[in-house]
Amino acid sequence: MSDAVIYNVIGRPVVTEKTTVQREADNKFVFRVSDAANKIQIRQAVEQLFGVKVVDVHTARMPSKPKRRGRVFGRRGGFKKAIVTLAAGDAIEFYTEAPAAEVEASDED
Repeated sequence: MSDAVIYNVIGRPVVTEKTTVQREADNKFVFRVSDAANKIQIRQAVEQLFGVKVVDVHTARMPSKPKRRGRVFGRRGGFKKAIVTLAAGDAIEFYTEAPAAEVEASDED
């Protein structure tokens, strides 16, 4: 699978309180994916992009939601998400933590 196809399948990670708990407890990672992507394509894309072993893939379609700004009504688009379970010992780092010295230096400002 080429890089262009991988980036068409995998959108971005979903980072919420719920997905953080899933990541820490069950080694599950959640991504927004293309509406046309199937579980096999998602598995291949995650394995090639992050160099990990995928054990299981679950997909769900999130519905669109009505939104309102003043008197104007509209809808926020729905999307498809994939919950990817990794093999024990594998992990994906989305955000690298800054060393403690850098964090302390930024707090002094």
